[in-house]
Amino acid sequence: MKRLLQISIFLIIGLSGYSQPSEQIDPYYYAVPMKIPIFLSGNFAELRPNHFHGGIDIKTQGKSGLPVYAAAEGMVSRISISPSGYGNALYLDHPNGTTTVYGHLLSFAPKIAEYIRKIQYEKETFAIDQKVPADSLLVKKGEQLAKSGNSGSSAGPHLHFEIRRTKEQIMLNPLMFNMPVTDKTKPVIQALMVYPAADDAGVSGKQQLQRFETILIGNIYKLKNNQPILVSGKVGFGLQAIDLLDGSLNKCGIYSLKLSVDNEIIYSFTMDEFLLDESKYINSHIDYEQAVRTSRRFYRTWLEPGNKLSIYDVAEKRGIFKATDGQTHHVKYEITDTYGNATSLSFNIQSKETAFTAPEPKGELFKFNRNNHIRNDDIEFNIPEGALYNDVDFQYEKLPGNPKFYSPVFKLHNSFTPLHFACPLRINAANLPEKMHSKVMLAQVDPVSWKIYSATGKYIDGWVEGNIRLLGNYALAVDTVAPKIVPLSITDKKTLTETNRIRFTITDNLSGIETVRGTIDGKWVLFEYDLKNKLISYTFDKERFQFGKSHELILEVTDFKDNKSTYKAKFYK
Repeated sequence: MKRLLQISIFLIIGLSGYSQPSEQIDPYYYAVPMKIPIFLSGNFAELRPNHFHGGIDIKTQGKSGLPVYAAAEGMVSRISISPSGYGNALYLDHPNGTTTVYGHLLSFAPKIAEYIRKIQYEKETFAIDQKVPADSLLVKKGEQLAKSGNSGSSAGPHLHFEIRRTKEQIMLNPLMFNMPVTDKTKPVIQALMVYPAADDAGVSGKQQLQRFETILIGNIYKLKNNQPILVSGKVGFGLQAIDLLDGSLNKCGIYSLKLSVDNEIIYSFTMDEFLLDESKYINSHIDYEQAVRTSRRFYRTWLEPGNKLSIYDVAEKRGIFKATDGQTHHVKYEITDTYGNATSLSFNIQSKETAFTAPEPKGELFKFNRNNHIRNDDIEFNIPEGALYNDVDFQYEKLPGNPKFYSPVFKLHNSFTPLHFACPLRINAANLPEKMHSKVMLAQVDPVSWKIYSATGKYIDGWVEGNIRLLGNYALAVDTVAPKIVPLSITDKKTLTETNRIRFTITDNLSGIETVRGTIDGKWVLFEYDLKNKLISYTFDKERFQFGKSHELILEVTDFKDNKSTYKAKFYK
């Protein structure tokens, strides 16, 4: 692994400047950001959809509203408020060249809340990603920053906490910095996968991957059917494994993994750190197809040629073993967590020469290291160099139409092959009425249910253009239905049923909600948006709201295709 972080136990001196990152970081530099027993629901570099988990998730005893403290002296450099993602989040820059991040917060400390609320009202927006000028909001180590919450895409109350090297945006493992987490539980190995890594290779006499269940015997894992696995040609291995922490049932990620054949390490990684820009390579680090098909996440312990992730300590011949000598070979996995708890899996493979014929291609060869495209009168689709992790026998097909669509359905391979970044797609809109030009979008079509999902896109000169993040079936669809607004705090459009706030649920049928705008007596008011609960709420602001009079509320909710719903009410408060 390319080492970006050097940890040594010494007291750093000369921390007066924010612009000079130290080359070494004192592991005792940071205080715990919460004053409760520390149990984790998620650990560093845990496998998440499309990204590695960038920090640790601290359990907050199943509730919101607990104090969150600055892990070190610093200054607020960024405040982010979003209906998804980290929700309410703070970024603190520290004199040692690092940044700590605090996510899914319920609320900010008064001086921070006042600062960002003023900007929200000036810009008339709830969602905001605000850079804070240096020295505007200084904080001391241990000063209360916020209260913990469940905002954004959080699945339950907790504090998401990160440590980053600021300049390089390197995510550092917080458990390397003296976090008081007790852990004596070993990682768990759930299953093994063996892959043919070439067209003429095989596993157990078949030209397809094979899964093998494991069993714990004493302190080590073995295969349930503890017989040598027959392999031929180039093969790779994958491992389904999790880490468990004391006091938690959550399934966390692996810290360190080594794969050896005949006592020689051919693949290994250690998750002390990773580059934020490389996080999307997780879709090659794991078996993406298995994750989509079965929800099982296997560590792919061999490298696809397009995987540029820099976490690997060893990747001898990309971790691929060539089984052509007719001999039996001993294979071993060794896994540890951050606290040194270790476990292993041992098994044998038997090299057996078997004549396999390379399968006939079903489509067109798309290379990972070149630009690939489909172009005809109906469609233009480009997969640039670097978007694929491996060569793909790409299958394209024009499928029969459906009355709900304004184009044929186009099969762009399948949803089991990942794209590293969004790729440009254009579909001819010859059958689209002019009145629908502003309502049309690219739509992903489920091949079984024919349910559709918005992939955005817009009409330009006879085509609908956009960038898609997933392969699969696509067609043109329109959204002409306005969002739905349901009041929770007002009856008959005049009577308040809550004393301190006004709440609504808002939903949209297809393109998604783009803007929410609420005014009271003609002045913009801040409706906070909780996307996962489809909830917006305005809390009466004592500084900006006049009490003891009648008021007119106007709420406008608009989707991404400019369909708008308006709700009006008159109430006394």
